[in-house]
Amino acid sequence: MGSWHPIANLKEYVYEHPPGVIFFLCVLTLALTFLSFGSYTHTHRLPNPDTPQDWNHFLSSLAHLQLCAKANGVGVEMVSSTTFGQEELGGTAYNSTQSPPSITHLSLSVPLAVMHSSDSQSMSNVHLRAMLLASQLGLTGNETVNVTLMFSSQPVEGNLHTCLTISAPTHILPLTLRPPVCSASEGTSYPVKAVATDTSSLKPPMSESCYILQYTPDSTLTAMLTQKELGLAGRHLIQVSICLLGVCVLLFLSASLTHTHTRRDHNGLDHQTEPLMDS
Repeated sequence: MGSWHPIANLKEYVYEHPPGVIFFLCVLTLALTFLSFGSYTHTHRLPNPDTPQDWNHFLSSLAHLQLCAKANGVGVEMVSSTTFGQEELGGTAYNSTQSPPSITHLSLSVPLAVMHSSDSQSMSNVHLRAMLLASQLGLTGNETVNVTLMFSSQPVEGNLHTCLTISAPTHILPLTLRPPVCSASEGTSYPVKAVATDTSSLKPPMSESCYILQYTPDSTLTAMLTQKELGLAGRHLIQVSICLLGVCVLLFLSASLTHTHTRRDHNGLDHQTEPLMDS
């Protein structure tokens, strides 16, 4: 009976089968990765990948826009909600026989602050109004969204908050948890109509002043996976990792039990040369 030489067999397998070794390492790495992710889901909360649009995403997209006040734009009123659906909405025409989409009006207190302003006046006396496309705010479609930013000089819980008023078709707004409600009263401030451009734009439009916003993400506004969903995902990941580790064990045993052709040829050559040496 032949003896088992696992170390020698493994060395010869590594030397003669590099693709098999690479495949083994890839499967092992994938198994350990799935196992790590499965363990991670038991101790951490994760965002829901099936809900890409939430209010954090919406407000972050708004903060990436540069709002520039139009020259002589003081006192220009925001387009009323009755305009939506009567003639054109985001490039889609609606005739009198079609029912216009439902419009939602929201006034939300959000952690938006002015990071840079070309105007030296107090931001507590400025209201910015702009008409934006849904795509500019990370939403689906090209419908028009009316936004009004009413800045506050009084910090809330250490952060400057802004009262954001939104008028938009209901079906494009995020369905996740909303920020808290704020008062939309304008007081003594004056409305300024603004034009939105991307902050990466090197040539902003001609205007009296431009404002760059900064948004502090609120973790409570992110759509997260429930504990049941996390448990199910973690269990599936661990089950797959166990199966992959089983494949690795089978590959390892197969390599350690396999006698390569080189060894058999080498042993046969020794037996053939032995009688010649004795003679």
